[in-house]
Amino acid sequence: MGTLICWDQWYPEAARLTALQGANVIFYPTAIGWHPHEKDKYGKKQFESWMTVQQGHAIANGIYVAAVNRIGLERPDDKSAGIEFWGQSFVADPQGEIIAQASADKEEIIFAKVDPARIELVRRHWPFFRDRRIDSYEDIAKRIID
Repeated sequence: MGTLICWDQWYPEAARLTALQGANVIFYPTAIGWHPHEKDKYGKKQFESWMTVQQGHAIANGIYVAAVNRIGLERPDDKSAGIEFWGQSFVADPQGEIIAQASADKEEIIFAKVDPARIELVRRHWPFFRDRRIDSYEDIAKRIID
């Protein structure tokens, strides 16, 4: 198992390195949501982007991903609109299928079966680790500055 925290969830390199170190499951504890004034305009797309990225990590690495998120509204003070956390923690299997998901508005514990044989089967059919083009990755560690 590997744990990557919050902002790490957006980086494929973090997921790949964790999987290459032997993780069959990556846990992403996070606190992600939207600002209430943005919810109507951007909320659906932001939420779908979050789910898609986590499912992509599962698929690209042939692993399970558990994306853990909190619920509720947090306002640091009365002048702030705060942030509304969207909850809906979920587990994706090695093909990105959502196999367990929590609700948006209550604290829950969800369970999902992690099957190492499924990981092996998916990796045999989608050999992304075997077919990596490591000879062309030397620039991955370079920081690009605009």
